[in-house]
Amino acid sequence: MDAGLLEQMLLGALLGLSVYLPLRCGQLSLATPGFFAIGGTVAALLSTRLPALAGSGSTYPITSVLLEMALAALLTGVLALGLGRVVLRLRGIYLAIATIALVEILRVVTLNLEFTGGALGIFGIPQPFDSAAGYAAFTLALLALICWLCDRLEKTRPGRAMAAIRDDELAAASQGINTADTKLLAFVLSALVAGITGVVAAHFLNSWNAKLGNFDASITTLAFVVFGGSRTWLGPVFGGLLLTALPELLRPVGDLRLIVFGAVILVGPLFFPQGVITPELFKTLKRRMGRTPSPAAQGGKP
Repeated sequence: MDAGLLEQMLLGALLGLSVYLPLRCGQLSLATPGFFAIGGTVAALLSTRLPALAGSGSTYPITSVLLEMALAALLTGVLALGLGRVVLRLRGIYLAIATIALVEILRVVTLNLEFTGGALGIFGIPQPFDSAAGYAAFTLALLALICWLCDRLEKTRPGRAMAAIRDDELAAASQGINTADTKLLAFVLSALVAGITGVVAAHFLNSWNAKLGNFDASITTLAFVVFGGSRTWLGPVFGGLLLTALPELLRPVGDLRLIVFGAVILVGPLFFPQGVITPELFKTLKRRMGRTPSPAAQGGKP
């Protein structure tokens, strides 16, 4: 598999996890592309405007990339903390509309700022790796870390509170769960993941434009979770990997690839209403793997 395509797939999986975190609380937030764009803008500005971060080597230092990720996480986290206290008062489709509006506001503001390159964006972002394979290895390690943290989160008290809110918010509140703070936590974590993903994407693409964080991106990232499943962290990872790769793998069929891609997104929820990857799927597989054939089935004596 081409390393460049693998890197795009891994970035798609990270964005899927960003959408998954609010959905774990039953919150349909489509703000991921906005925070993704902020992270990319932070990386583009710091790496091109601060020569001190470039170091003396032929490639951009990894330590500088990590610093950009930390600053992007701080900025998106603070922004999400402030905005979340307002927009999370909404629910369902109303929250989705509000977060789409947020994405569009961030895009328009960034496009009209001179220091962000305006409509042209920022070019010549330095490269921390000599090849796409280096990016893929770095992003794979980042994805593995975030998946591990998501898995740990599901087993913690805040993670169980998120699941309780998703199932029945009123019942969760009656049991003493602080629903407002729990939903805000999920929203902030989503912003952190999107922000650091934007940093990696900016260096990989070698240029950055705020147009990358638009309405189309909101729908695409949501499709990752709807198709893969929102009941476990593995669902958005699977959806992000598959739906990012599919258009490229179907490129030989020409314009028909868009029809096939749309058909997959349409048919998937019809056959898998809760997504392809669900906790029930793991339970079924575990039961089947745990079955041992009887002596009669093995041809032996009972």
